[in-house]
Amino acid sequence: MPKARNGAVELAFETFGDDRPETILLVNGLGSQMTRWPAAFCETLVARGYRAIRFDNRDTGLSTWPTERYVLADMANDAVAVLDAAGVARAHIAGVSMGGMIVQRMAIDHPGRVLSMTSIMSAPSADVVATPEAMAVISNPPPSPEADYEAFIAHGMRNARTIGSPAYRWTDIELRERTVAEHRRAFNPAGVGRQRQAIGADGDRTEELRRLNVPTVVLHGADDPLIQPIGGELTAAAIPGAELRVIPGMGHDLPPALYEIFADAICAAAARTKTNV
Repeated sequence: MPKARNGAVELAFETFGDDRPETILLVNGLGSQMTRWPAAFCETLVARGYRAIRFDNRDTGLSTWPTERYVLADMANDAVAVLDAAGVARAHIAGVSMGGMIVQRMAIDHPGRVLSMTSIMSAPSADVVATPEAMAVISNPPPSPEADYEAFIAHGMRNARTIGSPAYRWTDIELRERTVAEHRRAFNPAGVGRQRQAIGADGDRTEELRRLNVPTVVLHGADDPLIQPIGGELTAAAIPGAELRVIPGMGHDLPPALYEIFADAICAAAARTKTNV
C-alpha cells in the first residue's frame, strides 16, 4: 500500500480508477479507518467518472500513530500530502464527521488545491450538542479485546446501532464482520482522544467559511444523533452558495443503502465546478 509523508507522519492511502481525469479525495471521521469508505462505494464514484482516493488519517489504521498533540490544520496538511503523493494538483474533497471538519480546514488553508467540497454529517465547530446516548459512543472506551473479545465486539456493534441510520439499518452479521475486520486491521483507541483534542483546538470556523469561494454541498441526516442536523445547517449557512441536503432516516454512518445518496451529493458538488452555478 502506498504511503504519503507529511513531516514525520506517514499516511497510508489507496486509489481507485486511476485512469479517470478528476479526483475525489475521501476523508474519514473520528477514529475511523479508510475502510469506512468501502471499496464498493469508491467504485461507485469510479463508475460516475471519477478517480477516488481514500486514506487513513494520522492516529488511525496503517498511518502513523503520533504520541504528541496535533491540530486540525496538521490533518488538513496530511490530506494535501496524500494528493501530492498521488500526483493530484487539485481535487474534489469530501469528508464525513471529523473528516468534514478536515475538508473545511483544507478549503480554508489550501484553496488552490480544492475544486469542490462536500461536507457530510459535520459542523463548523465542535460545539454542536449530541444526544447523551450518542455522546457516550465517543466518550466511553471499549472493553479490552484481549480481556473479553466478545464484549469488545458487542460494544462496537451497539455503538454502530446507536448512531446509525434508522431507515437504513445494517444487519447484525454485517456489523459484526465490520467490527472484527477493523480490529484485525488496526486498533488504536488512544488516537481518538488526540483527534478530539485537534477538533476542539480548531475552534469555530464560521467566519473563515464565510470567505470561501468553492462549490459546496452539505449533506446531513435528519436523524443524526451525534452531530445533529443543526451542524449541517450552520455549515451550509456559513459557506456562500452552499447547497444543503437533509436526508430523512439518515443517521451518522454510511450503510450500503446510502451509497447513491452520498455519491449524488459529492458528484453534484463536483458538477458545479463545470456549470459555475
